[in-house]
Amino acid sequence: MARSRALQGRTAVVTGAARGLGAGLALRLAERGAKVALLGREAATLEAVARTLPTESHVVEVDVTDDEAMRRASDDVTRHLGAPSVVIANAGVAEGGPFETSDPETWRRVIEVNLVGSAITARSFLPGLRTTRGYFLQVASTAAFGAAPMMSAYCASKAGAEAFARSLRAEVAHQGVAVGVVYLHWTDTDMVRDVDRHTVLRELRGHMPAPARRVYSVDRVSGWIARGVDRRAASVYAPPWLRLAQAGRPVFPLFVELVSRRDLPRLMREYAFDQTGLLGHGGRIEEAKLGRTAFAPGRAAPASDGPERA
Repeated sequence: MARSRALQGRTAVVTGAARGLGAGLALRLAERGAKVALLGREAATLEAVARTLPTESHVVEVDVTDDEAMRRASDDVTRHLGAPSVVIANAGVAEGGPFETSDPETWRRVIEVNLVGSAITARSFLPGLRTTRGYFLQVASTAAFGAAPMMSAYCASKAGAEAFARSLRAEVAHQGVAVGVVYLHWTDTDMVRDVDRHTVLRELRGHMPAPARRVYSVDRVSGWIARGVDRRAASVYAPPWLRLAQAGRPVFPLFVELVSRRDLPRLMREYAFDQTGLLGHGGRIEEAKLGRTAFAPGRAAPASDGPERA
């Protein structure tokens, strides 16, 4: 797939396709002539996205963390559209807040969706990708570069997803299957729009260097990623300048620790660092599926044995 026209008539699969980056990627791939399978938790929203695509599409409502349901989804996609040439593991959720007082079920769900769900996606669609000598693309994040405080589940899941994809790449290369990793920064999705509604995330972003605080549109980010799909790239950077940040990875953890040691005590005296719950509309859907009410901004974190902070 050296050129975008190589996707003409091929099948592409996008998880987390109901909105945001997933919906943007579905459109970009369809514009390249691909038939697109849209996977996610909301059938009606997925159908609405499918109606905007210029090519044939197929919708599957599925939880990416359900092994058997994803196996059935793979069979369903192949039956309707053919074996996949591109699979993008995009489904993801995030939450923020101090690890000690985090809700265990919410923390675990982030790992399950972002890491385990990506692995299940790969396992389910690898037989088809071997048939087409296709391309599996794992959506990771700059959270894999340097772990940030108050984002332990998200950072752990994205670092794990990166490591999983790199391991898989070495394992399937001889079979003609290419594997890539996308490194995202701040992208204008409803999950990121929740940032300034929550003290923990607003302060996290505010302490980044000015260029690193910039938010990029879904249209631009999906365009960068689609060009990576054209090249079957091992690494895709969105925005492209993140490639330069790779060189700094050895020092990022030290930098984060030094800044945190300096600033966190003051910030935690000034603000209540509440638990955010799962972020964005997709996060609220997840909370509903778990049979729970989503956290509201300003909701207090569960009590701990530590000192109270105003």
